Amino acid sequence: MPMDNHRETVDLLILGCGVAGSVAALEAATHPELEILVVTPQADPHETNTHYAQGGIISRGPDDSAALLAEDLYRAGAEINNPAAVELLAQEGPRLVQSYLIERAGVAFDRQDGQLAFAREASHSTERILHVGDLTGQAIEEGLIAALRECKNVTLLTQHTAVDLITPSHHSRNRRDVYDPLSCVGAYVYDQATGRVRTILARKTILATGGLGQIFLHTTNPAGARGDGLAMAYRAGARIINAEYVQFHPTAFFKRGAPRFLISEAVRGEGARLVNDAGEAFMGRYAPVWKDLAPRDVVARSIHVEMLERESRNVYLDLRSAMKPPQIRERFPTIYETCLSHGVDITQEWIPVVPAVHYFCGGVWVDEWGQSSVRHLYAAGEVSCTGVHGANRLGSASLLEGVVWGSRAAQHAVQHLDQGWAVQPDDIPSWDASQLQYATDPALMQQDMETIRRTMWYYVGLIRATYRLRRAIDDLRHMQREIDFFYRHTHLTDELIGVRNVVQAALIVARAAWENHSSRGCHYRED
Repeated sequence: MPMDNHRETVDLLILGCGVAGSVAALEAATHPELEILVVTPQADPHETNTHYAQGGIISRGPDDSAALLAEDLYRAGAEINNPAAVELLAQEGPRLVQSYLIERAGVAFDRQDGQLAFAREASHSTERILHVGDLTGQAIEEGLIAALRECKNVTLLTQHTAVDLITPSHHSRNRRDVYDPLSCVGAYVYDQATGRVRTILARKTILATGGLGQIFLHTTNPAGARGDGLAMAYRAGARIINAEYVQFHPTAFFKRGAPRFLISEAVRGEGARLVNDAGEAFMGRYAPVWKDLAPRDVVARSIHVEMLERESRNVYLDLRSAMKPPQIRERFPTIYETCLSHGVDITQEWIPVVPAVHYFCGGVWVDEWGQSSVRHLYAAGEVSCTGVHGANRLGSASLLEGVVWGSRAAQHAVQHLDQGWAVQPDDIPSWDASQLQYATDPALMQQDMETIRRTMWYYVGLIRATYRLRRAIDDLRHMQREIDFFYRHTHLTDELIGVRNVVQAALIVARAAWENHSSRGCHYRED
């Protein structure tokens, strides 16, 4: 494929359209003179991590306060949260939920007697969670995308995969640019329909690419959550922090041949108990105070140990003891229907569950305005690390973080657009594919992905040890060398971009786990 000399310029480039990316675009769109481009690799822009968030979003309940929410965040985060970020989320979050989600996106949160209905979830000390049945994320995503499509200065580009961030230090033809501080001026973006790579230059770029659950064997994340943004930011030289803190959701549906879809924490919030294969409620032995409502990392490890001790493939959630069948079907219609489609009637049977990777608490370091350590590059949502989660995320805090930092990143970017263009656009070369020799081998891609995921699951999983981490890093380094060689000689596909990012994201997590010898939050070292 020949070199494509075409370059495109926009004011603001947003990679990702989940809650963080969509809120950022809505905020920037209030400035009609700006040209905003939102890019997603998915054919359907609703296909995001946000879409699959069942439980809800934190707001402020009737007996709640910013101070009380902060206490709960610190407790869940093992007290290593960033105080400035916690204060910001607790103070600003509820107001932004009202303005962005309820007023602008028209999300119809559940109500009781005409008033917003607040629920309580595990590790929360009061009722403060807004939900739309068990489809909260889907309702939020649908509302945000609908609002975006009404913005005339926002272009939503689907089936386009970001390949790499454009940084003058790495890409500029003017070799003097290497002396300047690291900066970002856009991204190379692969068009899945044409096979060409577009050179998109932007005054400011916001990463909102979501998480990395797909680097592990078992995850509740959708297929696109493969660490793309984290890997691109790392290659651009951005600072990455807290990457060892990968949260495992304790209860993913388990049945051979079925996807590991999330059984929401709200199920335990409504009184469901975890039982082993003998029907014994076991959480009292592991967390005598919180029991089934203990923090996620405690519950996940407790299940893991219980399964090992009993040599069982899974444990169970007993919801029948807490709710009657009509209540179950009304409160959890999607969970009920999905389980039933796989042969499990949760009104009559226990729900088989196992732990699965759910959320990445680390990521690209950002400040209170979403600025990364690379000039003109912002990050918001799961790809970023504000420090609000500390060593473990409080349930339903992630959607709120996406709203807060999506809004703030866009505000700051718009206010400082005149500081953009850290390079002459003509100095940035277009993508050159003229020397590529090979076609992508799907079998090779699939095998590489499977090997990486199994390596991460067994060596960098719930319970970590030095000898396992050393093996993981050695194996992943070897795989990265092979993948990198193949990448540099092969015509691009979304799958090739993905496997390159997956191995890089896996190494970032494994190295961080290796370097942190103390157990805290969702990082647990048995040695």
